[in-house]
Amino acid sequence: MKIKICGLSREQDIDYVNEARPDYCGFVFAESRRQVFPTQAARLRKRLADVIPAVGVFVNAPIGEITALYRDGVINIAQLHGGEDEGYIARLKEASGNTPIPVIKVIKSTSFNNLSRRHGEYGEHGELKFKFSLWSPYLRENYYLIDSGAGSGETFDWGLLNSLNIDKPWFLAGGINLDNIEQATAINPFGIDVSSGAETDGVKDREKIAQLVAAVRKGNKP
Repeated sequence: MKIKICGLSREQDIDYVNEARPDYCGFVFAESRRQVFPTQAARLRKRLADVIPAVGVFVNAPIGEITALYRDGVINIAQLHGGEDEGYIARLKEASGNTPIPVIKVIKSTSFNNLSRRHGEYGEHGELKFKFSLWSPYLRENYYLIDSGAGSGETFDWGLLNSLNIDKPWFLAGGINLDNIEQATAINPFGIDVSSGAETDGVKDREKIAQLVAAVRKGNKP
Protein backbone atom coordinates (compact mmCIF):
# COMPACT_ATOMS: atom_id res chain seq x y z
CA MET A 1 0.00 0.00 0.00
CA LYS A 2 1.18 3.51 -0.86
CA ILE A 3 0.84 6.82 0.96
CA LYS A 4 0.75 10.34 -0.43
CA ILE A 5 1.28 13.43 1.69
CA CYS A 6 -0.48 16.27 -0.11
CA GLY A 7 -0.50 20.04 0.20
CA LEU A 8 3.21 20.76 0.65
CA SER A 9 4.00 24.47 0.46
CA ARG A 10 7.06 25.20 2.64
CA GLU A 11 10.69 24.18 2.55
CA GLN A 12 10.33 22.46 5.92
CA ASP A 13 7.42 20.43 4.50
CA ILE A 14 9.83 19.07 1.92
CA ASP A 15 12.36 18.26 4.62
CA TYR A 16 9.69 16.35 6.54
CA VAL A 17 8.75 14.15 3.58
CA ASN A 18 12.38 13.65 2.59
CA GLU A 19 12.89 12.22 6.07
CA ALA A 20 9.68 10.14 6.22
CA ARG A 21 9.84 8.93 2.58
CA PRO A 22 6.17 8.63 1.58
CA ASP A 23 5.53 7.09 -1.83
CA TYR A 24 4.16 10.36 -3.28
CA CYS A 25 3.82 13.99 -2.30
CA GLY A 26 1.42 16.59 -3.62
CA PHE A 27 1.52 20.24 -4.68
CA VAL A 28 -1.85 21.99 -4.91
CA PHE A 29 -2.05 24.37 -7.86
CA ALA A 30 -5.80 24.90 -7.53
CA GLU A 31 -7.13 27.75 -5.40
CA SER A 32 -6.69 26.67 -1.80
CA ARG A 33 -4.99 27.77 1.39
CA ARG A 34 -2.30 25.26 0.39
CA GLN A 35 -1.97 26.63 -3.14
CA VAL A 36 1.50 26.93 -4.63
CA PHE A 37 2.50 28.69 -7.83
CA PRO A 38 4.75 27.24 -10.53
CA THR A 39 7.94 29.06 -9.53
CA GLN A 40 7.39 28.17 -5.89
CA ALA A 41 6.68 24.52 -6.75
CA ALA A 42 9.79 24.36 -8.94
CA ARG A 43 11.91 25.54 -6.04
CA LEU A 44 10.33 23.01 -3.69
CA ARG A 45 10.74 20.21 -6.23
CA LYS A 46 14.48 20.83 -6.42
CA ARG A 47 14.61 20.32 -2.66
CA LEU A 48 12.52 17.13 -2.83
CA ALA A 49 14.24 13.75 -3.01
CA ASP A 50 14.25 12.45 -6.58
CA VAL A 51 12.76 9.12 -5.50
CA ILE A 52 9.49 10.76 -4.35
CA PRO A 53 7.15 11.45 -7.29
CA ALA A 54 5.36 14.81 -7.12
CA VAL A 55 1.64 14.97 -7.88
CA GLY A 56 0.14 18.23 -9.10
CA VAL A 57 -3.43 18.88 -7.97
CA PHE A 58 -5.60 20.84 -10.44
CA VAL A 59 -9.21 21.92 -10.91
CA ASN A 60 -10.17 22.57 -14.55
CA ALA A 61 -6.72 23.99 -15.28
CA PRO A 62 -5.54 24.90 -18.78
CA ILE A 63 -3.83 21.88 -20.30
CA GLY A 64 -0.77 23.95 -21.17
CA GLU A 65 -0.27 24.82 -17.50
CA ILE A 66 -0.13 21.16 -16.54
CA THR A 67 2.06 20.02 -19.41
CA ALA A 68 4.57 22.83 -18.79
CA LEU A 69 5.00 21.67 -15.18
CA TYR A 70 5.32 18.08 -16.37
CA ARG A 71 7.90 18.83 -19.06
CA ASP A 72 9.91 20.94 -16.60
CA GLY A 73 10.03 18.04 -14.14
CA VAL A 74 8.11 19.88 -11.43
CA ILE A 75 5.38 17.23 -11.35
CA ASN A 76 5.27 13.58 -12.34
CA ILE A 77 1.52 12.97 -12.13
CA ALA A 78 -1.61 15.13 -12.58
CA GLN A 79 -4.49 14.80 -10.13
CA LEU A 80 -7.74 16.21 -11.53
CA HIS A 81 -10.46 17.39 -9.14
CA GLY A 82 -12.77 19.29 -11.46
CA GLY A 83 -15.09 18.54 -14.35
CA GLU A 84 -12.34 17.28 -16.61
CA ASP A 85 -13.90 14.75 -18.98
CA GLU A 86 -12.49 11.96 -21.14
CA GLY A 87 -11.76 14.37 -23.98
CA TYR A 88 -9.79 16.63 -21.65
CA ILE A 89 -7.75 13.71 -20.35
CA ALA A 90 -7.06 12.53 -23.90
CA ARG A 91 -5.87 15.99 -24.92
CA LEU A 92 -3.74 16.28 -21.78
CA LYS A 93 -2.00 13.00 -22.45
CA GLU A 94 -1.45 13.84 -26.11
CA ALA A 95 -0.05 17.28 -25.26
CA SER A 96 2.36 15.87 -22.67
CA GLY A 97 4.55 14.23 -25.29
CA ASN A 98 5.99 10.81 -25.99
CA THR A 99 5.64 9.77 -22.36
CA PRO A 100 2.04 10.73 -21.51
CA ILE A 101 1.50 12.14 -18.06
CA PRO A 102 -0.10 9.69 -15.60
CA VAL A 103 -3.49 10.90 -14.36
CA ILE A 104 -5.36 10.48 -11.08
CA LYS A 105 -9.04 11.30 -11.54
CA VAL A 106 -11.09 12.14 -8.47
CA ILE A 107 -14.38 10.29 -7.99
CA LYS A 108 -16.60 11.86 -5.33
CA SER A 109 -18.35 9.48 -2.95
CA THR A 110 -21.51 11.54 -3.34
CA SER A 111 -21.78 10.29 -6.93
CA PHE A 112 -22.04 6.61 -5.98
CA ASN A 113 -25.83 6.45 -5.57
CA ASN A 114 -26.69 8.33 -8.74
CA LEU A 115 -24.29 6.27 -10.80
CA SER A 116 -25.33 2.96 -9.25
CA ARG A 117 -28.95 3.48 -10.17
CA ARG A 118 -27.92 3.68 -13.78
CA HIS A 119 -25.40 0.84 -13.83
CA GLY A 120 -25.24 -2.20 -11.63
CA GLU A 121 -25.23 -5.96 -11.45
CA TYR A 122 -26.16 -8.53 -8.84
CA GLY A 123 -23.67 -10.95 -7.37
CA GLU A 124 -24.24 -14.66 -6.73
CA HIS A 125 -25.68 -13.94 -3.28
CA GLY A 126 -27.98 -11.19 -4.44
CA GLU A 127 -25.70 -8.34 -3.39
CA LEU A 128 -25.61 -5.32 -5.65
CA LYS A 129 -22.21 -4.62 -7.16
CA PHE A 130 -21.02 -1.71 -9.22
CA LYS A 131 -18.10 -1.44 -11.58
CA PHE A 132 -16.47 1.86 -12.37
CA SER A 133 -15.68 0.41 -15.80
CA LEU A 134 -19.39 0.18 -16.58
CA TRP A 135 -20.28 3.78 -15.94
CA SER A 136 -17.17 5.87 -15.61
CA PRO A 137 -16.54 8.17 -18.58
CA TYR A 138 -12.84 8.11 -17.73
CA LEU A 139 -10.98 5.45 -19.67
CA ARG A 140 -7.59 7.06 -20.03
CA GLU A 141 -6.79 7.82 -16.42
CA ASN A 142 -4.33 5.63 -14.54
CA TYR A 143 -5.75 5.89 -11.03
CA TYR A 144 -8.87 6.98 -9.17
CA LEU A 145 -8.93 8.97 -5.98
CA ILE A 146 -12.13 8.47 -3.99
CA ASP A 147 -12.97 11.42 -1.76
CA SER A 148 -15.98 12.91 -0.03
CA GLY A 149 -15.56 16.10 -2.06
CA ALA A 150 -12.97 18.43 -3.57
CA GLY A 151 -10.40 18.34 -0.81
CA SER A 152 -13.02 18.74 1.93
CA GLY A 153 -10.91 17.05 4.60
CA GLU A 154 -13.99 15.12 5.73
CA THR A 155 -14.53 11.38 5.80
CA PHE A 156 -17.42 9.59 4.12
CA ASP A 157 -19.06 6.25 4.81
CA TRP A 158 -16.26 3.89 3.90
CA GLY A 159 -18.76 1.04 4.05
CA LEU A 160 -19.96 2.19 0.63
CA LEU A 161 -16.73 0.85 -0.80
CA ASN A 162 -17.63 -2.72 0.15
CA SER A 163 -20.10 -2.97 -2.73
CA LEU A 164 -17.75 -1.55 -5.33
CA ASN A 165 -15.63 -3.51 -7.76
CA ILE A 166 -13.08 -0.89 -8.80
CA ASP A 167 -11.25 -1.54 -12.04
CA LYS A 168 -8.17 0.63 -11.49
CA PRO A 169 -5.74 1.29 -8.63
CA TRP A 170 -7.34 3.83 -6.30
CA PHE A 171 -6.43 6.16 -3.49
CA LEU A 172 -8.63 6.75 -0.45
CA ALA A 173 -8.83 10.38 0.67
CA GLY A 174 -10.84 12.62 2.95
CA GLY A 175 -10.27 13.15 6.65
CA ILE A 176 -7.65 10.44 7.14
CA ASN A 177 -5.51 11.05 10.21
CA LEU A 178 -3.69 9.24 12.99
CA ASP A 179 -6.99 8.35 14.67
CA ASN A 180 -8.39 6.42 11.71
CA ILE A 181 -5.35 5.46 9.63
CA GLU A 182 -5.63 1.80 10.69
CA GLN A 183 -9.27 1.63 9.59
CA ALA A 184 -8.32 3.27 6.30
CA THR A 185 -5.55 0.78 5.58
CA ALA A 186 -7.87 -2.10 6.47
CA ILE A 187 -10.01 -1.18 3.44
CA ASN A 188 -6.94 -2.06 1.36
CA PRO A 189 -6.85 0.71 -1.24
CA PHE A 190 -3.87 1.05 -3.55
CA GLY A 191 -2.92 4.18 -1.64
CA ILE A 192 -3.83 6.53 1.19
CA ASP A 193 -3.94 10.28 0.55
CA VAL A 194 -3.45 12.58 3.55
CA SER A 195 -3.38 16.36 3.76
CA SER A 196 -5.06 18.02 6.75
CA GLY A 197 -4.50 14.87 8.82
CA ALA A 198 -0.76 15.52 8.57
CA GLU A 199 -1.10 19.05 9.94
CA THR A 200 -1.23 20.88 13.24
CA ASP A 201 -2.77 24.35 13.29
CA GLY A 202 -2.97 24.33 9.51
CA VAL A 203 0.67 23.51 8.72
CA LYS A 204 2.43 20.24 8.06
CA ASP A 205 3.63 18.46 11.19
CA ARG A 206 6.89 16.50 11.07
CA GLU A 207 5.86 13.92 13.68
CA LYS A 208 2.43 13.33 12.19
CA ILE A 209 3.91 12.78 8.74
CA ALA A 210 6.41 10.29 10.15
CA GLN A 211 3.73 8.44 12.13
CA LEU A 212 1.31 8.27 9.20
CA VAL A 213 3.97 6.87 6.89
CA ALA A 214 5.02 4.38 9.56
CA ALA A 215 1.41 3.26 10.05
CA VAL A 216 1.03 2.46 6.36
CA ARG A 217 4.37 0.67 6.27
CA LYS A 218 3.29 -1.37 9.28
CA GLY A 219 0.05 -2.29 7.51
CA ASN A 220 2.05 -3.56 4.54
CA LYS A 221 3.83 -6.19 6.60
CA PRO A 222 2.46 -9.76 6.44
